[in-house]
Amino acid sequence: MHSEDKPVSADNKKLGKIVIIGLLVYGLGVYTWNQVMSSYPENMEWEDRQEFNRSYINSLSLDKPIRQSTIIEALGSPDIAEAIKFEDYTYQVVFYRTQRVTSDDKTTKDECTPLLFKDGELVAFGEGAYERFTEAL
Repeated sequence: MHSEDKPVSADNKKLGKIVIIGLLVYGLGVYTWNQVMSSYPENMEWEDRQEFNRSYINSLSLDKPIRQSTIIEALGSPDIAEAIKFEDYTYQVVFYRTQRVTSDDKTTKDECTPLLFKDGELVAFGEGAYERFTEAL
């Protein structure tokens, strides 16, 4: 009987099963990690993030108070931000890219939707938000 003709031992079969299960668990872990991480806006491709931003902003309402921290938690850091202190209030306008205008690898205000906060609370969003901010100047 040659060494290659020896029957596979139970230990080798057990080891093979452990390796296969380990690889499956590892693969599932990597897949899950990628799915979780890609759900964060800052990890999305620019097209997906832009659509995510647009969809989220379109769902906003001024009917109940929304804190700036809630929006940043959902959308990530803004693409552009400006702030001013005026008459004992802090106004901040943040811009999130929602539509691509020019393929130049730069995000400009005309590619973004502004959100205006007064002392950390959302008071306006959309086209009129930036005008309200500049009026405070």
